[in-house]
Amino acid sequence: MVSDRKLPLAAQGTLESRSMSSATPSALNAQLDDVTEKVERLALRHAELRRTNALLEQRVQQLESERDALRARLGEARTRVDRLLERLPSAGDTP
Repeated sequence: MVSDRKLPLAAQGTLESRSMSSATPSALNAQLDDVTEKVERLALRHAELRRTNALLEQRVQQLESERDALRARLGEARTRVDRLLERLPSAGDTP
């Protein structure tokens, strides 16, 4: 098969169709096997990426929950500190 990796997409199909018309059945079978293998690898990679994406989405949810819990705890701590500061005597109250 003619290498068409450096050609524009429009020219690639043209060269490929010309080479297929003059190719022997065994060459066509080899090309078909090559395309089939690539499609299978692509399908496997797609499934792998979908699983990875699902795991990442789950991790994002966990981290968002943790962030929200930490924000709530921070708010509660600020409230407690503010209450403690209110209980301290002011500078004018000391003898």
